[in-house]
Amino acid sequence: MTKRVLEVSDLKKHFPIRGGLLGGTVGYVYAVDGVSFHIDQGETLSLVGESGCGKSTVGKSVLRLFPLTSGQVVLNGKRIDDMSTGTLRPLRRQIQVVFQDPFSSLNPRLRVREILAEPIRNFGLANSEAEIDEKVGQLMDKVRLPRDAVNRWPHEFSGGQRQRICIARALAAEPDIIVCDEAVSALDVSVKAQIVNLLQDLQAELGLAMLFISHDLAIVEHMTHRVAVMYLGQIVEVADRKQLFGAPRHPYTEALLSAVPVPMPGAARERIVLQGDVPSPIKPPPGCRFHTRCPYAFDRCRKEVPRLQDNGAGHQAACHLHDLPAEQNPLLNKAPPTAFRAA
Repeated sequence: MTKRVLEVSDLKKHFPIRGGLLGGTVGYVYAVDGVSFHIDQGETLSLVGESGCGKSTVGKSVLRLFPLTSGQVVLNGKRIDDMSTGTLRPLRRQIQVVFQDPFSSLNPRLRVREILAEPIRNFGLANSEAEIDEKVGQLMDKVRLPRDAVNRWPHEFSGGQRQRICIARALAAEPDIIVCDEAVSALDVSVKAQIVNLLQDLQAELGLAMLFISHDLAIVEHMTHRVAVMYLGQIVEVADRKQLFGAPRHPYTEALLSAVPVPMPGAARERIVLQGDVPSPIKPPPGCRFHTRCPYAFDRCRKEVPRLQDNGAGHQAACHLHDLPAEQNPLLNKAPPTAFRAA
């Protein structure tokens, strides 16, 4: 049986808005509003969506970088969302993170050896300096950097090399899961491909689980096992990679896929241009949050919040269209996006 590494249930993070003469709370930003998902050992779950939809806030909430409004986060069978800082500290070894900007996330005053040795010391994973040196050397081998580079400073490396160091630092704690928060979005195209391939190789070698947060659907389609699509603080669709890219079951996912460049010259595909702007997370619209931009919206969408329900083979979507007869559902009567049709 596959081990469940991370389980998130009804996660909410609402940021208070301060104002008025006394600086009281005048409202909330509903950044994440009822998100649930799970990740198994050796699996990659990608979290995708437009900028500002709450993807990174989910990642930081799972990492307990700030207190949650409500919900549960279970890591390797232990609930961590309500743990005190002291109780949580030894469990932080099990979940590590690779941030978007590899330069700002590295201490410029420490050489690479000290950066990689710090988590080894913090979690008591070595008994001597000689053992630390050996572990640091092995980490450099894993991310395909020369061992003698451990005596250099972060500014002496390129962006891709810095990100490899960040990955090595995450691996130093011997985690079960790594949160990659836009980990390749700041890199050049060729370097991006190298880092993605490295992450896949490390996952296969070490059995790591990954929460891969990204807006780059081409990268996601290449490396993920399952995909969760977010819109305005909520997950609107979850499916296996092939199911989601081959036959999306939510109008928002359909629009996202239509915007991905077609890799085959001359191939035709209908581009879906959504009307209007994303509503404010301070005052989300009633009913389905996507109804203000959805080309298929009807009265029920404006009044009733759709439930994330399974439409078969583990493919979940939060859309009232799936309560209609199949012949009346426009999502079920379309060809899959050209770029993702199976050969």
